[in-house]
Amino acid sequence: MYLLGILLTISIGTYFSWKLCCSHDLDEEKQTQDEVNIEPKAYKNPTLYPFSIKDDSGNFSLNATDNFNFESSKYNFLSPVSSSLDMEIGKLKDYLTSTNNKSLSITGFYTPDEQNTSVYPNLGVARAISVKNYLNSKGVPSKIMNTYGKEEIDMIADSLKVYYGPLAFSISELKDDSEELSKLGEFIKAHPLVLYFKTGQSNISLNSEERQELADIAKYLDKVEGSSCIITGHTDNTGDATVNLGLGQKRADFTKQYLVNNGIPSDKITAISKGQTEPIADNTTEEGKAKNRRTVITIK
Repeated sequence: MYLLGILLTISIGTYFSWKLCCSHDLDEEKQTQDEVNIEPKAYKNPTLYPFSIKDDSGNFSLNATDNFNFESSKYNFLSPVSSSLDMEIGKLKDYLTSTNNKSLSITGFYTPDEQNTSVYPNLGVARAISVKNYLNSKGVPSKIMNTYGKEEIDMIADSLKVYYGPLAFSISELKDDSEELSKLGEFIKAHPLVLYFKTGQSNISLNSEERQELADIAKYLDKVEGSSCIITGHTDNTGDATVNLGLGQKRADFTKQYLVNNGIPSDKITAISKGQTEPIADNTTEEGKAKNRRTVITIK
């Protein structure tokens, strides 16, 4: 019985040792095989847009590999611009300035995943305006350029989140838009853009309607010779009047710099402060004070 007990113990121990060991080895083998069978993620090549421009009604065309590139969620293109691209821009400038009836349309692309940090309705418009300003610095008249934005769902950035040339260009006949601009100017003057601030603060946050209003102001300033923008900072009557005059100026200056950073020329903007001297609501209530803490943007 004693020997039988020893044999039984050895048998049971051997069985469980084999069971646990081999089961573990089989699990590891299966896991290794599973890892081998896992398909690697497919790498998608970034979308490449060339600097391509063609005048369908003329005999001019450009097609260069280099283009303006943008980081994800950024509206200013990466610099410096290549010398080869500048050469093509020079050809474009010579063509557009040698004719009197041509206009250039610039459409900026963006994806729904990108964040719009500009003052414009979408990131595509902001990118187009950034490029338009550069072309203008190279001699292409600003008046003959129009900017648009378009969402591109399938546009792919590279591994560093850079989009290559997310733009489209087209040349068409120049149209007389003086009547449209006149109506736009009248509307802006009758409906100045008003931005509100919290007590003691000078930062702003724009909604979609305000972005569109700023885009209209930018368009008017860009197209109408001699036009300018006036930004007036106002406060409620909390605190010292002299301090409030400075706070109103700070808000106006902040708004001006915000517009300049988004491509509106600094020399077309005047920033002033009225402090607490021109309330539009009752300063004895919190609601009234909130309405008085404002910056008004209009044109002249």
